[in-house]
Amino acid sequence: MGFMAWISSFISSQWNRLLLLSSAAFGDTAFWAYPQSTIDHSHFNFKEFLTHPAHLWSVNTTISFPGSPGFDDATARWTIFSPPTYNAAIRPGSEADIARVIKLASLYKFPFLTRGAGHGYSIALSDFQNGLALDLSQWKSLEIDQTAETVTIGPGVTISEVFDPLYEAGFQIRKSNVHETLKLNDLADNSWCSTESGTCGCPSLVGVTLGGGAGRYQGIHGLVIDALVSVRMVTAAGDLIEVSKESYPDLFWAIRGAGANFGVITSATYKVNRLVNQGNFLHADFYFSAEKSYDYFKIIEKLNYKFPANIATIVLINYNASTKSIQVGGNWVYFGPEKEGMKALQPVFDLGPISSVVSVVPYKKLLATTGGGYDTLVCQGHTNRDLYSLNQKTYSASGWQKGFDKMAKFFEEYPGGRNSALVFEVFPNQATLAVASDETAYPWREARGYIIGHFIWADGDTATATASNKVGLELRDELLLTSGYNEVSVFVNYARGDEGLESIYGRDKLPRLVELKKTWDPNNIFAYNNYPLPLEYPSKQRDEL
Repeated sequence: MGFMAWISSFISSQWNRLLLLSSAAFGDTAFWAYPQSTIDHSHFNFKEFLTHPAHLWSVNTTISFPGSPGFDDATARWTIFSPPTYNAAIRPGSEADIARVIKLASLYKFPFLTRGAGHGYSIALSDFQNGLALDLSQWKSLEIDQTAETVTIGPGVTISEVFDPLYEAGFQIRKSNVHETLKLNDLADNSWCSTESGTCGCPSLVGVTLGGGAGRYQGIHGLVIDALVSVRMVTAAGDLIEVSKESYPDLFWAIRGAGANFGVITSATYKVNRLVNQGNFLHADFYFSAEKSYDYFKIIEKLNYKFPANIATIVLINYNASTKSIQVGGNWVYFGPEKEGMKALQPVFDLGPISSVVSVVPYKKLLATTGGGYDTLVCQGHTNRDLYSLNQKTYSASGWQKGFDKMAKFFEEYPGGRNSALVFEVFPNQATLAVASDETAYPWREARGYIIGHFIWADGDTATATASNKVGLELRDELLLTSGYNEVSVFVNYARGDEGLESIYGRDKLPRLVELKKTWDPNNIFAYNNYPLPLEYPSKQRDEL
């Protein structure tokens, strides 16, 4: 019997089992014992299997395959470097369909990977090959509860898509009691844009949340997880549950910092608050020539450990194609009165930038304003990107200058890499630290910023790709020495995937996380993400990728 005939016969023989699975998507888990014969997923015929009528998919569920309409959109990626690969994609029309996918994957042992907006960039994702994309990018529900002062969104809602609805409803997102705890008054609004670059609006907000959600507003509003009230989630058993401090509190602890390891989030609810100062803040972009890089870094270094909670900056080292030279850019945001903000920025003005643009803007316009539209550039998809990141506790002018010099040499020797950048995110942590460390699984509340080496090259440019990897690793090793940490640490959203478990999840958090992983996902159904948790700890580290 040929393979196609065999699988057809096999599926037919499983008709009753599949009907039971379909009709009991949220019921008793007794139906999902492994069959005596499982299928090698490398030869799995997703098309014949997924389109079998026994599954009873919702009428608005769509299934696609390579070469068919919708497949490219359902599997599109921000970076195409070291990517996962797919033999099929499903856009589920209901939570019951998500549960069916999870139960079928468990029953027949084929791999699936949940997709929000396709922005995960860890090289660990390349472990996922020839599987099923569970694409939730069309789950774009957004509901604001004026009375409860909450917003509930689906996993397909991107960061930029929450700005206008919240702003028009007169809300900002917040962490409960931050203003009261820190006694910060008359501050402008928090737009909670917490992404790979700190200026990027295209990732899924739910996806960003699960890793912690760091950003420019963490000094006054904490992390995005600190605003999270609850989630609806489909577990490895295919059960739909609501997770919060009151319902499954251990799991709620775990998903706030390591959420991709425990289930599929179908919606998330966040606390919001009324606009402060009409949602306005002072925004400024500066650019400096190479000769003033160290002096600019010194301005920031002088603010070590006394950086005000209501100011944040992003330092960008990149190549200016117009001047044909390396430059330093500085994006500053001040959450408070314009006059006070201008006074705080006076040392930057005094240094004499090549150019500067200063304005008072509503928080919903932050991404469109930053860098004259930098968000559009950084959100370009289907690009070779490789990122090397670190947490930082201290700001070091000498360390940053070494990074600047290394990038200058890279740009000179490899013109194909001139769209790359070295980024220093300077984000105060007063509100982040106001939350007890054991409140969530997020392990790096002491971090006061992040370092990202972001390398880009064209298809086929192997010389630049090789050099990018070499320089990226060197930068990470060298910048660690002045980061304030003794060893590599990086929160999971920023992880490249070769740092090691302790460097991502923290030694103190790992034992509890692994025990919860064994409880909620004992068969390791959710085995693919930026850096998956093991089922045992201590365990042998994965080979360096």
